[in-house]
Amino acid sequence: MSAPITPRRVSFDWSRTPLHWIPGEPTATHVINVLHLLLPAGERWFVKVFKEGLPLVTDPELLADVRGFMGQEATHSVQHAYVLDHLAALRLDTADFTRYVDFLFERLLGERPPLNAPLPAREWLRFRLAVVAAIEQFTAVLGDWILTADGLDAAGADEVMLDLLRWHGAEEVEHRAVAFDMYQHCGGTGAPRYARRLAAMAVTAPVMLYLWVWGTAYLMHHDPQLPGRARYSLAEHNKAVRKGLLPAWKDLGAAIPRYFRRSYHPSREGSLSRAVAYLRRSPAAGTAA
Repeated sequence: MSAPITPRRVSFDWSRTPLHWIPGEPTATHVINVLHLLLPAGERWFVKVFKEGLPLVTDPELLADVRGFMGQEATHSVQHAYVLDHLAALRLDTADFTRYVDFLFERLLGERPPLNAPLPAREWLRFRLAVVAAIEQFTAVLGDWILTADGLDAAGADEVMLDLLRWHGAEEVEHRAVAFDMYQHCGGTGAPRYARRLAAMAVTAPVMLYLWVWGTAYLMHHDPQLPGRARYSLAEHNKAVRKGLLPAWKDLGAAIPRYFRRSYHPSREGSLSRAVAYLRRSPAAGTAA
């Protein structure tokens, strides 16, 4: 039996973290900073959707995992929101962008289908559970990447930001299978359940890519420490990938066909032992423990 999934009540001191927390690398910094734009609203939404689905869970072990997942995600949302406050204190206001993110999760993916679509409540819940599972496929891949991203250490990245990202990434690997198992448990049976899982990923992957590019462009454009109105550059992004500061496109893209396999299960993503080892040495997680 696996160890219980437990929220860690961490805290971080942002007072010494600079705006460009990867020195001399504004593009890589802001590509990763998009997480802070998306996750406060996104992970609050995860918790809301799972709360709606709790009455459907009949397996006690899954129920315990789901409750642990909800606690971890709620903590992630709060900690990334604090980073947004820090960015605002450094004169990088993100409110214009996060307003759209809030609209996406609270209105378009809220408790009722958008535009009053004639979709049964149970089916709408199942689709949103499938979307959470699809997003969690990418967070598990990213979580495992950040735990091995030695290029960030070599570049002198801010230690507090690295601890936040690696604590969060380790917990994503720790609970990597919960959203998938929740969907499988509540998503009906047979071919419709599998087809819905594929449809959710087919929607989720391009939307996430769009939001990431748009979010990076927004942060570059509004960065008060960059000259003029800086633009996001794919060439600079790829240069950061080669330096080991960002995950490779092929590694992110390969996560999609893996997910499409009928026999797929996310317990195969990343290294749980590596995640647990980091949680044991994380300054923030250690203080919380």
